[in-house]
Amino acid sequence: MPDTLIQGSFIIAGLLFILALAGLSKHETSKRGNILGAIGMAIALVFIILGVVFGTEQTVATMLGDVTLPIQSAAPAWAIIAIVIALVVGAIFGITKALKVEMTGMPELIALFHSFVGLAAVLVGWTAYFQSVAAGHFDPLHSGELFVGVFIGAVTFTGSIIAYLKLSAKIKSASLVLPAHNALNLLAIAAFVVLTVLFVLMPEGALGLGLLIAVTLIALLLGLHLVASIGGGDMPVVVSMLNSYSGWAAAAAGFTLDNDLLIITGALVGSSGAYLSFIMCKAMNRSFISVIAGGFGSDGAIVGAQKDYGEHRETNAADVADMLKNASSVVITPGYGMAVAQAQGSVADLTSKLRAQGVNVRFGIHPVAGRLPGHMNVLLAEAKVPYDIVLEMDEINDDFTNTDVVLVIGANDTVNPAASEDPSSPIAGMPVLEVWHAKQVIVFKRSMATGYAGVQNPLFFKENSAMLFGDAKERVEDIVKAL
Repeated sequence: MPDTLIQGSFIIAGLLFILALAGLSKHETSKRGNILGAIGMAIALVFIILGVVFGTEQTVATMLGDVTLPIQSAAPAWAIIAIVIALVVGAIFGITKALKVEMTGMPELIALFHSFVGLAAVLVGWTAYFQSVAAGHFDPLHSGELFVGVFIGAVTFTGSIIAYLKLSAKIKSASLVLPAHNALNLLAIAAFVVLTVLFVLMPEGALGLGLLIAVTLIALLLGLHLVASIGGGDMPVVVSMLNSYSGWAAAAAGFTLDNDLLIITGALVGSSGAYLSFIMCKAMNRSFISVIAGGFGSDGAIVGAQKDYGEHRETNAADVADMLKNASSVVITPGYGMAVAQAQGSVADLTSKLRAQGVNVRFGIHPVAGRLPGHMNVLLAEAKVPYDIVLEMDEINDDFTNTDVVLVIGANDTVNPAASEDPSSPIAGMPVLEVWHAKQVIVFKRSMATGYAGVQNPLFFKENSAMLFGDAKERVEDIVKAL
């Protein structure tokens, strides 16, 4: 197969990936973006496989005219069978997961997929090393590429596994703080730099193999320690951070394999993930370094000093329904609790009923609501909530003073007034939805436990706030019936 045809397919796939990212930036075009990305990946896979199965050819200009030369022979039968098996297994796994996963399980599924990318980069690097050993030739630039690829891939692999275990509640979400844990991270990075230099200079023999083994083990431990040290309150940043790592791991694998499409795709994912991490950190008023140095978070216990804010006030569905009947403007601020209760459908029904009665209903979405950037937006889109009434924090914050009722459904840290009122709070300075400025605030929660950051919420004790305890979906359905 002509090499120009394969390279042309790479360009088309790369353009489709760029268009997919552009489409995913808006609600209205997100579905089209997904489709374009899938088409681009299908094109890339088809032409890569055809190149491997039939071999590639390249036209070279000579003094006697253009000559077509084979670059590599067609793959042997056993390799083709292995490719087919890998495709079938991967397709079955991907389709099964996509059909079964609920939106509440999407963050951990993404973390698991990131681990596969990291593992693939490690395997590519090791394979490239053994190919160089068999050929008896090590190019310094190539050696550096595969070494860096193995390091990034291994960090991504174990880091993503720990993120998956935390997000799926298989291990505690609280941060693991070892003595001098920051020094351990810096020591691992310093060791990586030294080992890289040594490997580029001396990649052959037992020393080269030992260096590659050493950097793989160091990277695996570093990835484990990095994410284990990050608390639950910082998990949205962790997800986007690992997304970036997986992109750079893919780009490094692309350099190792001399595959332009992998380089393009990896760079797109890596840069977009890094920018998303920046946005998440800004939304939480935390620097990326402070997140890596050790995040905050708990499994519902209070982190730091406990304060007495007085007694909270409880309410019921019937009283909330009466309140909503008399309201002219209502803002709903959802959080991860809405996702856990799968209440988005019921919330959409409540929204429709209130709007039919002339109530101005809008949604306020915090950038880190849930455990994945855009989590709440996808849930509401799934429930057919109109895009034009779903507003970001900056768009809705100034309107709370003119709002009759705010329904806080499963949100906690993102509506915590301590962020702006208590300089000693762990989340001090974090931009939040200022729901307490509304006339009435109803908080849907199962208990008085803290949010994922482990910080007390004085909103629950304010005079204009009332707690509606129980399963969010059931309580919303009770309100709809009362209306």
